[in-house]
Amino acid sequence: MLSETRLQSTSIRRHTIGLISDTHGLLRPEVFTALAGVDLILHAGDVGDDDVLDELAAIAPVHAVRGNTDDPSNPRLAAKIERQIDGVLIHVSHGHEVGSPNAERLMLRYKADVIVYGHTHRQLIEQHGDVIVVNPGAAGPRRFDVVPSVALLRIERGRAQVTLVPLEA
Repeated sequence: MLSETRLQSTSIRRHTIGLISDTHGLLRPEVFTALAGVDLILHAGDVGDDDVLDELAAIAPVHAVRGNTDDPSNPRLAAKIERQIDGVLIHVSHGHEVGSPNAERLMLRYKADVIVYGHTHRQLIEQHGDVIVVNPGAAGPRRFDVVPSVALLRIERGRAQVTLVPLEA
């Protein structure tokens, strides 16, 4: 007699979220390549006009917060975003609300596993225990002698990992 064995497929879902900030109305063509294939885009403020959000939406669904240069009455821009994905709590805000943002100030204000902010235009990934604080850098006009960039947040099995992606060679 033959026994039947059924193989059960256990696919592990990896979530990839594009992180972008400080576009200031400019969406560089390199962003489309850098964020190709992401499941979601989170914009950490200083968006510029709504065309930026419309163009990003061609890549993936977009959620954005308002920065200090954005119109506070724009209904497409939230004050903050808090979203849980595969057990990982993500907080997104522009950062200007804490004065001069840094990891310590943001962690004091927000309790999340991943804290995403912008405002400084400076790329940053800092791990503090189980908390990751990330600034994807400025993706818009080049300022402050920094290379424009975005970041990729990968979540798998309740664990987060962030990688910076420069937009210029």
